[in-house]
Amino acid sequence: MKLGRAALGLLLLAPSVVQAVEPISLGLALAGVLTGYIYPRLYCLFAECCGQKRSLSREALQKDLDNKLFGQHLAKKIILNAVFGFINNPKPKKPLTLSLHGWTGTGKNFVSKIIAENIYEGGLNSDYVHLFVATLHFPHASNITLYKDQLQLWIRGNVSACARSIFIFDEMDKMHAGLIDAIKPFLDYYDLVDGVSYQKAIFIFLSNAGAERITDVALDFWRSGKQREDIKLKDIEHALSVSVFNNKNSGFWHSSLIDRNLIDYFVPFLPLEYKHLKMCIRVEMQSRGYDIDEDIVSRVAEEMTFFPKEERVFSDKGCKTVFTKLDYYYDD
Repeated sequence: MKLGRAALGLLLLAPSVVQAVEPISLGLALAGVLTGYIYPRLYCLFAECCGQKRSLSREALQKDLDNKLFGQHLAKKIILNAVFGFINNPKPKKPLTLSLHGWTGTGKNFVSKIIAENIYEGGLNSDYVHLFVATLHFPHASNITLYKDQLQLWIRGNVSACARSIFIFDEMDKMHAGLIDAIKPFLDYYDLVDGVSYQKAIFIFLSNAGAERITDVALDFWRSGKQREDIKLKDIEHALSVSVFNNKNSGFWHSSLIDRNLIDYFVPFLPLEYKHLKMCIRVEMQSRGYDIDEDIVSRVAEEMTFFPKEERVFSDKGCKTVFTKLDYYYDD
């Protein structure tokens, strides 16, 4: 009856958590009680249930990554192997923790969306996928103690309702230092924490921190005449983790999550080149039902700005703004 007690506890604690935006739904906890104890099969005919989707298909995940993510050979390989391996492990020792780093528009949010959609039919809209945005949910440095308590409560309640919960933390580079350490017990190698197992949960962190270091490596390869596909994880990962750990403007600054090696993978997202922007534009055209017009593809890509100033190798906004620029050419 641990789940029932968790739901009751949430109801009793509700008045103390309404002071901030509340990602967790008390209704979700109650739904967990219904699905676990009363009408599990009947309930799942009419509503999404924890772990409801078919077994994760490695082929489907790889297809989504290949068709929707461009210029990120490292991220594709890491995500495919890490997520598929974790989901198919019946007894993981700890939750899966992925920290995605790179400039805006390189695909970090897109990858979190792909992961969610391959595990739950509802994707990011699933009751079991929870998005935290640092500037929205944790805006005030003076409330860090309150946020820590709320964050622990939200995660505990949701994992009690569904062990296979997914938590996405966006804008980690804007999160107040020390706040994320509140979830350290949930990411560690514990079978149970206060009677709850977190070992099947997934935690994904998104951040611009470390992007400079990733760019330095990519630019060095380009200037040496090497292919970006020759970049190995070992060329970046250690320097990336150290850079993020020592970045005073990052939510991971001197974080115990890094110090205690609780982040399973630091996933670098390389800055995108001109050819990658054109790939993004073509896919967006197809998604809108348009025939691919290579003239428009080139014109939109050429409107983007690139860096360094002299070489103009990488897009400074990735694929993020190509979609709005495309609107200009199809404005009715």
